[in-house]
Amino acid sequence: MTASTVVPKKHKKRRDRRTHPIFNRYWYRLNSRFFTNDDTVFLNWGYEEDPPMALPLTETDEPDRCSIQLYHSVAAQVDLTGKRVLEVSCGHGGGASYVMRTLGPAAYTGLDLNPVGLDFCRKKHQLPGLQFVEGNAEKLPFPDQSFDAVINVEASHCYPRFPQFLDEVGRVLRPGGHFLYADVRRRHEVARWEEDLSEAPLRPISKRLINEEVARGVEKIYPLLLFKKARVRESFGFAMWVILYRRLLNNDISYRIYCFTNE
Repeated sequence: MTASTVVPKKHKKRRDRRTHPIFNRYWYRLNSRFFTNDDTVFLNWGYEEDPPMALPLTETDEPDRCSIQLYHSVAAQVDLTGKRVLEVSCGHGGGASYVMRTLGPAAYTGLDLNPVGLDFCRKKHQLPGLQFVEGNAEKLPFPDQSFDAVINVEASHCYPRFPQFLDEVGRVLRPGGHFLYADVRRRHEVARWEEDLSEAPLRPISKRLINEEVARGVEKIYPLLLFKKARVRESFGFAMWVILYRRLLNNDISYRIYCFTNE
């Protein structure tokens, strides 16, 4: 079956995760407005290899090294030179800016549901060929076969209807396109995650568990986590990182990178 004739599979009826639409609509707006500053262009956990990646970066990008390395590891799975790229849930646009400046796409569209974050992106990241639009990941506002690649980093766990998002990815990809994807799930959610991915109108090329690499990235961003006596009383934000970091190390959550095609 060719990519142009792929028909989305019917997914089993499942209970939607009803809390997530409220979380998506309001938490990220509040985060963008009150808890970040003009230097906060990444919202992901970070990534570092052993030995270190030593990815060449500009002086301006260096403070965000670990977050950039996660984006690079996802986006560089295929050659994006001259391609039309869509990033779904682009956050504060740091990944969009990095990919546009370094990996050579012809055009890059960052889509997000958070209008406050998008206003930030438009002011912060003004590059030829880069645009930011508001939209829902489960109902992408683009015609069929609009993009050569779709990128999604650390966001899909918030989507209440994840299979619908996967169908939309398959719809907007051109024949021979790629879905470049990274996300995390709790241990009891992994089986359902794998089932949803297997039913998508996409063919898997590769997948990789990156718990160790993400944990190293978190360690570099929050070095206090390395102290065995680190306590959750420091702040709410730090407390959350302590919990997530320990879950990574204990494999209570699974963080993975995938590459799919619609060939």
